[in-house]
Amino acid sequence: MARYRGPKTRIARKFGEPIFGADAYYERRKYPPGQHGPNRRRGKRSESALQLEEKQKAKHTYGILERQFENLFKTASSSKGITGEVLLQLCESRLDNVVYRLGIAPSRRAARQLVSHRHITVNAVVVNISSYRLRPGDLIAVRERSKNLPLIRSALDNRRDCDWLTWNPDTEVGEFHAVPQRAQIPENIKEQLIVELYSK
Repeated sequence: MARYRGPKTRIARKFGEPIFGADAYYERRKYPPGQHGPNRRRGKRSESALQLEEKQKAKHTYGILERQFENLFKTASSSKGITGEVLLQLCESRLDNVVYRLGIAPSRRAARQLVSHRHITVNAVVVNISSYRLRPGDLIAVRERSKNLPLIRSALDNRRDCDWLTWNPDTEVGEFHAVPQRAQIPENIKEQLIVELYSK
């Protein structure tokens, strides 16, 4: 399973926001990484540089590598609707992201591991493909034998509600109600810059 294995805080500092969640190290160093730290002179960045940075931010936020992200963009550009918005909707519809949004895992990385280790079911069938695209009406749950894992119990104790997903605490089953609208996606991503980059 291909995934980014490098330092998370360094990436968060590069983009100037904690894209991987709460990070004590980031809070101590909120300036970009590099030899000269906050004193480095940083000139005005070109339009292409800003577009590339936005694409990289989206990739790291959702834990998607280059080729997979490019394929998502091709799917979005051939779909009805605003390409940038559809791209983010496709990212949000991934199984690993929905497991994270439901509060079953504390981060997208942890959610991806739970999926790949066969702890998650979709419509009562085990699915171990983190990029699996969910559709409205799909039911997401934890396998019966995995429900007492400390990581899952801890995450569920601190979960927060999501507008386009519902979680039944009694049955511990979540439902993917609808594809989220752009206003419901909290990520600070300027998707239009990504569209402009790929449109060159």
